[in-house]
Amino acid sequence: MSNPIRHDWRREEILALFDEPMNDLLFTAQTIHRQHFDPNEVQVSSLLSVKTGACPEDCGYCPQSSHHHTDIERERLLPLEEVLENARAARANGATRFCMGAAWRNPTDTNLDKIVPMIEGVKALGMETCVTLGMLTDAQAKKLRDAGLDYYNHNLDTSPEFYGSIISTRTYEDRLETLEHVREAGINVCAGGIIGMGESRGDRAGLLQALANLPKHPESVPINNLVQVEGTPLHGVDALDPLEFVRTVAVARIMMPRSVVRLSAGRLEMSDELQALCFFAGANSIFYGDKLLTTDNPEASRDRALLDRLGMRFAETEMSQPEEAVSAAR
Repeated sequence: MSNPIRHDWRREEILALFDEPMNDLLFTAQTIHRQHFDPNEVQVSSLLSVKTGACPEDCGYCPQSSHHHTDIERERLLPLEEVLENARAARANGATRFCMGAAWRNPTDTNLDKIVPMIEGVKALGMETCVTLGMLTDAQAKKLRDAGLDYYNHNLDTSPEFYGSIISTRTYEDRLETLEHVREAGINVCAGGIIGMGESRGDRAGLLQALANLPKHPESVPINNLVQVEGTPLHGVDALDPLEFVRTVAVARIMMPRSVVRLSAGRLEMSDELQALCFFAGANSIFYGDKLLTTDNPEASRDRALLDRLGMRFAETEMSQPEEAVSAAR
């Protein structure tokens, strides 16, 4: 069975996938997953906040926003050697990609001059690099490319229709423009969203539609389950049905067959059984380590134990592979 790579998904088609019986949906997602990936490998990334707090954006989910009253304190950009110490520890624990996040609306050129040595230093350790720094200009994206950056993360967060309920300081078009600059610079795109923010199923479908209908699918698609933080506007929203989260992962896998789909924020609140279902639905990447920027994440030992129980293993190299390379895994 082969499936074409599409960029013309209609909303009603996506909702029809969401409406399929769970067993049928998971069967389709797992079949597609096996065409492009080893079904028993998980890519591991580690994420470090290199500059925390005082962000001028008003994203309703984010404890780092200066608009919200949380216990996150403003911190300066971390020193280079501290960043590299964290990268070495992540590598020792099995991470193949090291991601660095800074709470900026958009970096200044001076900011980038300090980020470039971090990228170069992590690359020298033999790891893939990813940064998330906010909006970029075309020239800034090229500067990051020249530093050797492998991935740039810039999430769309939700559907275009629901977006204004979550953020007012940056438009959907701003986000799409940054992704365009990143793609034109030749950097791999990491773009996904957050679910469980009070959005409808139609909004979840709209998020996946916006991602899949980009001119090229993101190489990495993080799917975050909202971590509710006291002091943010989204604290107290109704929790998402866990099986709806699994459905979202499965539909993402079907729509973006060759993308690495990452279980991102919110795993600490997920049972082992729920995570196992997500892997079966097509997720094949996780963030590793006990902290994701400012929110908690499962301990590395818990992740290793879970993968051992599932008979799964950490991927040692880049996940995307030609079909013939994984034919033995089917």
